[in-house]
Formats: sequence, C-alpha cells, structure tokens
Amino acid sequence: MSSSPAASGPGPITDAAPLSLCDRAPHVPADRLVAEMVPPPRFDSVRFSTYLPDPNQPSQSEAVRVLEGFATGLTGAPAGGAKRGFLGFGRAKAPRVPAGPRGVYLDGGYGVGKTHLLASLWHATPAEPALKAFGTFVELTNLVGALGFQQTVQTLSGHRLLCIDEFELDDPGDTVLVSTLLGRLVEAGVALAATSNTLPGKLGEGRFASADFLREIQGLSAHFRALRIDGEDYRHRGLPEAPAPYSDEQVTRTAYATAGASLDDFPHLLEHLAKVHPSRYGALTGGLKAVCLTDVRPVPDQATALRLVVLADRLYDREVPVLASGLPFDQLFSEEMLNGGYRKKYFRAISRLTALARDAKPLVEGR
Repeated sequence: MSSSPAASGPGPITDAAPLSLCDRAPHVPADRLVAEMVPPPRFDSVRFSTYLPDPNQPSQSEAVRVLEGFATGLTGAPAGGAKRGFLGFGRAKAPRVPAGPRGVYLDGGYGVGKTHLLASLWHATPAEPALKAFGTFVELTNLVGALGFQQTVQTLSGHRLLCIDEFELDDPGDTVLVSTLLGRLVEAGVALAATSNTLPGKLGEGRFASADFLREIQGLSAHFRALRIDGEDYRHRGLPEAPAPYSDEQVTRTAYATAGASLDDFPHLLEHLAKVHPSRYGALTGGLKAVCLTDVRPVPDQATALRLVVLADRLYDREVPVLASGLPFDQLFSEEMLNGGYRKKYFRAISRLTALARDAKPLVEGR
C-alpha cells in the first residue's frame, strides 16, 4: 500500500484510507457460484433493441435476427422436460434430441458486441432466471470444480438455456471436460449459446495438436451453428486514445479522494492473485468503485498473465474504472505472449483495461 499523499494535487483527501485488493481473500460457497450465473452488472439492461449494428457490417444485423428467432424458439420446457439430472432413482427415459445443432456460436473480433448479444439472448429467452444460466468459460469450469461433474449436470440439465461467454480452451483436460458436459446437457434438452474470438472448429488451434484433442474439438463444434460477427472494436470506435499512465502521486491521491477505491502496488497484486482462485476474482473486486494501481510493469510469465486476464474480465463486467501509473496497458504482455496461443485472451484484456482506464479519467480530471 502506498503511503498517504502529500497535501498537494487534485482533490480533497477522505478520512478513510483506500481499500487494498491484497488484503482480500474471499471465500465463495458453491451455491453462490450457481446463483451468480446471470449476466454481469454491465449487461443488466442490454437488450437486442439496444444493440446498434454497424450499417457497414451486415453480419451484425443478421446476428440479431437469428438470435431473436433462437430465443423465440425456446418457448416452453426443454426437451428433457423438468428432469433435473441423472442422479435420481431409476432411469429416466432419454429425451428426444432435436436434429441439427442445439446451440448458436457468436464468433468475431474484439469489441463487436458479442457479449451484449449473448446477454440479450439470456434476457429475451422466455424462462425464469433460475432456468437460465450465464457465465464465462472459466466460471463454468470452476463450477464443475466446486460441485463435481455429475452434480453440475444435475444442476444445469433442467435449464432451458446455458450461455457461455469467452469460450476459449486452454488445455486438453478442459476440452474433454466441457465437451462431455455440453453433450450431456444437449441430451437433456438444454439449448446452448456461446461467444468466442475463435470458431468452434478452431478452438485450441496452435496450442494442442493431439488426435484426441482434435476429436473432442470436432464433437464440440457439432453442437453449434456458428454466426460470424464482423466489425471494429466498439470500445475504441470514434473515441480518443486511452489516457497515458498517471504519476504515482496522482494515482495515490485519487485513491484517497475516492470513496470505495482500492490502492495496490501492481507487482504485489500479481503475487496476491496467485493465492486466490480465479473463481473468486469477482468476489475479490466486489463493492469497489475504482481500482488504483501503481508501478504497472510487464507481466513476468504466462501463468501470471492468465490470472490478470481473468481479473480484467471481472473488473470490466462490473464497470470498475482502473487508474494506473507505470507502463500503459498495451505494454503488459511480451511480444512472445501476444504471438502465442493465448494471444486472443491478452488482446481482450488490453482492450478491456484500456476501456476501464478511459472510464477512470474523470476521477482525476474532474477534481
């Protein structure tokens, strides 16, 4: 934690010292993981009607049309009826699985509004929130880790819709796990919707090439109809460049002057993230009004970089501004990382942190 700032610079000093992410070690019970599988706060109010297609990108309007029809087709009970899973007494009659893909897959570049459309589908699907689930790929795998595979199947198989955001496979184990899980859910009549920057038949490409891995990828691809969404990153469309990093003093003073802000040294925060399971990063950032970071520097290794990606996602979901000193966010990841198998994740993190840095400008300039 930085020391108290000097009595010069922007803004009055609040009585309370800033919070610290490094002081937080949240515990998240399994039932909360299930209950929180809804669109994040940033997407509470989005609807198909609030999505503004780029007139120069007809694929965007086409995606809205297809997804509206998909939501309409989800009226009524899932093909599996009210059955909640495969752990009850006796053997339930296998439901009839609809012919063709039981899901839609939104493929496109960064910031073309895929999550907006996925959340709009969740809102438009005619079912109670308890019968719809929305989560990132990481959150889904964390749910399996918390509940166990069979209990996860039982919990989700009565749902009408499962939405999976940021669907990118990191290792063959996750591929087999998710392929098997989605297969069981499709058998139970659950509709699927997912987003990614990679077509389902190309997931994991450049990282793993074993025959078993490729076979699982092909099985996943069969569950989805792919919709390509073209366009430029709306987070930077027509907007000024992200602000340059501030000084340590500016960041520290702003943290003290902003109620509900956290203040942490970036290298120490990266060390702390290694001690907190990524499934808890949402709870880690809960209630924060701003995140202030000093001494931002390049991420030292890939494991640390992937944890930072998850943190960036959770901050973006919750619309938490990020104010930083040190290097700009586009210098967080090495050239080797940006050219490697996880490059899509790293570019997404840069895009989202840049948007949050822009959101933080009024905290400094408005004082």
